[in-house]
Amino acid sequence: MTQAQALDILKCGHNVFLTGPAGSGKTFLLNAYIKFLKRHNAAVGITASTGIAATHMNGMTIHSWAGIGVKDQLSNKDLRSIAKNNRLVKRFENTKVLIIDEISMLHHFRLDLVDRVCRQLKDSFQPFGGLQVVLCGDFFQLPPVARHGESAHFAHHSQIWKTMNLKVCYLDEQHRQSDDGLLRVLNDIRANRVTDETLAPLRARYKKEVNGGVNPTKLYTHNTDVDAINQKQLSGLPDKTHLYQMRSHGSQRIVETLRLSCLAPEELRLKIGAAVMFVKNNTEQGYVNGTLGIVSGFDENKIPIIQISNGRKITALPETWRIEEDGIVHAQLRQIPLRLAWAITVHKSRGMSLDAAEIDLSKSFVEGMGYVALSRLRALHGLKLMGLNKMALAVNAQVLTLDQELKKMSADTARELLALHPDELAARQKEFLRSIAPAEAEPRISTYEKTKALVEQKLSLQEIAKRRGKKVGTVLNHLETLIEEGEQVDIVHLRPEETRFNIIKTAFEQIGDTRLAPVRALLKDEFSYDELRLARLFLDKNP
Repeated sequence: MTQAQALDILKCGHNVFLTGPAGSGKTFLLNAYIKFLKRHNAAVGITASTGIAATHMNGMTIHSWAGIGVKDQLSNKDLRSIAKNNRLVKRFENTKVLIIDEISMLHHFRLDLVDRVCRQLKDSFQPFGGLQVVLCGDFFQLPPVARHGESAHFAHHSQIWKTMNLKVCYLDEQHRQSDDGLLRVLNDIRANRVTDETLAPLRARYKKEVNGGVNPTKLYTHNTDVDAINQKQLSGLPDKTHLYQMRSHGSQRIVETLRLSCLAPEELRLKIGAAVMFVKNNTEQGYVNGTLGIVSGFDENKIPIIQISNGRKITALPETWRIEEDGIVHAQLRQIPLRLAWAITVHKSRGMSLDAAEIDLSKSFVEGMGYVALSRLRALHGLKLMGLNKMALAVNAQVLTLDQELKKMSADTARELLALHPDELAARQKEFLRSIAPAEAEPRISTYEKTKALVEQKLSLQEIAKRRGKKVGTVLNHLETLIEEGEQVDIVHLRPEETRFNIIKTAFEQIGDTRLAPVRALLKDEFSYDELRLARLFLDKNP
């Protein structure tokens, strides 16, 4: 199936499983559909099973989006608690389409959990509460990670998979690899027909340096190897090492479970120039789990400052991970939300496209590992192969059978599409768009003017945010912009309580400038970012 055909099917509002080989343009097509939805003001939940995959679409993990976190099961009490979360309630109230990328790494039972949450918050018995759901991924790639002896099954083993009336769109074009030799290798692995002819071009790249002065990204199968490489690179940097120790409290067993899930190291060592990756979502601060960057310096409180790929600098303040129930915290961790990232595991490389990579598959331990690693490359000449074992090029036997079924289902979907008269297709797409998009656009009033009008009604920040359907942080963004641009905005009624304001004012004076991060670090967790930002608006006005 072509991308154009798949896009037509998506626009009809069907629940869709979008699949195909690595490099067939699945993420590109998702982004095209997302742009279409946003252009028509249709609210879409953009998620993926992993943090890094989510960054490719400016989304978030499905675990965070649905509010299920690290839970493996949800009690009725858990569901009631989720239903009381105003942030989640608002999210589900607005959302019309849900996208889940890298579905192959999502456990089957977690897809069922997401379905339960959607039905609860959308108050509907329909699959996923009536949302259009777009699942995307390739079961030839890595399966869900098995921990604590649990069995790891692909998402198609879930109960909801069987009842959500999925249309399969199997893309068969190739957009990543420009090298026929690499395509042949990948197709042989995918078809489970690896021969000496398949291995020959790989052997030719054994410990072969990559030309052109490119510094290849290092992909390894085990965290221990990745950690060793990262530590060696860190040792080679000349500047002083800064050490950050994880703090924890609560049940030791639950703390250990939480530690495995959060990805932050117990001991984090950083220097200027270190390659790092964020391991927590914080959209207000401008990063998500998987955001890559370089340590550009440290502030006066020794908090690392990270420059990300777009040039923006982020102060990486400590974050908290916790597991709680009924308001009781059972375990909690606190650490700088970073880890070193010169080398990464094959698991974390999914979704990347690389010009050059140093890949060691000698310790591959699960089917699909070699396929994922090699398919990151655009051409064989960008490969420096450090090792290979038999498991590296193996594929799951059940997936081979499933793949034939998916191809047949995709062919059936394509025939159904072609059988539709163009006018009928257009009508169906128009009807679906009408059901998920606002009936008519609001008058073209600046978003800042809308906020200003509500401020002039003497409403609180929380009430303004509620009426605008925005976060309090976004409302503060608007106020800061209006004031910076010289607008006369009466915000006296928003002034913080005097005692707290004076504490904040003193902290800003002690730091010597108006940056938020140093003040937050000085005041610890006693004041939120929003409260600090609000107080900052009054600093020049304070007598």
